[in-house]
Amino acid sequence: MAPADARTRRTDVLVAVGTAVLALGLLLGLPPLDALDPDSVALRYPEVGGLAWTLLAVALLAQSAVLLAAGRSPRVTLVVVAALPVALAIVSTSTVFGLTALPVVVAVVLAVLRVPLPRLWPAVALTAALVVAGTAIEWGDTSGAFRGGVARGLTGSLGQGVLQAVGAVGLPLVVTLIVRSRRELRAARRDEAAARTAEADARSAEAAAVSREQDARVDAAVSRERAAMARELHDIAAHHLSGIALMSAVVDRQIDTDPERAHDGVRQVREQSTAVLEDLRRLVGLLRDDAPAERAVETVTGIVDLVEQARHRTAVELVVLDGEHPLADGIGPLTQLVAYRTVQEALANVALHAAGAACTVTVDDRDPAHLTVRVENGVPTAPSVGSSPSGGNGLRGMRERAELVGARLQAGPTGPGGWVVELVTGREARPTADASAHDPEVAG
Repeated sequence: MAPADARTRRTDVLVAVGTAVLALGLLLGLPPLDALDPDSVALRYPEVGGLAWTLLAVALLAQSAVLLAAGRSPRVTLVVVAALPVALAIVSTSTVFGLTALPVVVAVVLAVLRVPLPRLWPAVALTAALVVAGTAIEWGDTSGAFRGGVARGLTGSLGQGVLQAVGAVGLPLVVTLIVRSRRELRAARRDEAAARTAEADARSAEAAAVSREQDARVDAAVSRERAAMARELHDIAAHHLSGIALMSAVVDRQIDTDPERAHDGVRQVREQSTAVLEDLRRLVGLLRDDAPAERAVETVTGIVDLVEQARHRTAVELVVLDGEHPLADGIGPLTQLVAYRTVQEALANVALHAAGAACTVTVDDRDPAHLTVRVENGVPTAPSVGSSPSGGNGLRGMRERAELVGARLQAGPTGPGGWVVELVTGREARPTADASAHDPEVAG
């Protein structure tokens, strides 16, 4: 048995027992109570233990017992509880017959609380008719109403029965409907409050999800910025500091044998140091919030200056293969920066790992769909200056930059001791100058 059914069953037992105790208590206590009032009209109560009293007590107990089934069949229970007094009125009469209305009142209350009113109307109407019939039969026998005539007796009996039906069925029905409506109103308010709470919880969960998503986006953006800053720092360090290290090693060897060239090397070291400080100043300016930072945007044409600066460290040859359009025409600024940084990193690697090797930088802009930048060095002729502390970050940074703009990067050895880095970038679509001349609609 479910917990709700068990509770209903216990409630029905308590109600049935309470109704029986109250009805029998009134049956036993009304004569003594009435005798205490000297001004009351003397009524003829049935003798305790007599036939009429016993039949009435049995009827009250039977009505109370039927109430045990109110949880399973409230409408049937209501009709049966109202029908028992009719059978009692046919076989016996009593001045306290009105006590049979008490179980009827209880049955009406239980039925109204458990069955919707539209489904309960037939049972309520039948119950009222049974109350009217039982009361009319009992009242006609005990009051002698029919001695004044049949019509008068019927009118008086039916009138008394209607009054009893109003008191035993009508009033409990109205009061219980009011109580039920108030209970349903409270339940509706609780449901509404629960719905509002659930809605607020859902909104809070949604806000938390949006906040987490926003935090994830911020974390991703920060990670991208950190990666970009790491690449910038690596480019600056690899390009300038590797040159400084190489020139410092040369100066160390020339300071006694060729002072003039050693002084020239020191000036180059100073220039490279000034350049790295300037680049670091620009990079730090990007991180400051109190003032905007100016940052030069490197382009493909800047590779010329880049090669000139690298010639202080190694033998570099620049080859530019022009097409029928301006150099790097149709290549976006971010893609040009990637090409510049790739050449910068490749030259730094040559100076660091392939000292004395001949190097060729090729900028091939002949293909109308692509721009190719190639840095190739031969076999080194001198010992390497050293290795980068970040070991491998240079190539990784190149690949990350290439993937960022959708370019293709290839890097690897070429023959014994050589190395090549090649970047192929796509070109943005650009309208041709004579498009209107070949378009009949535009030309017309």
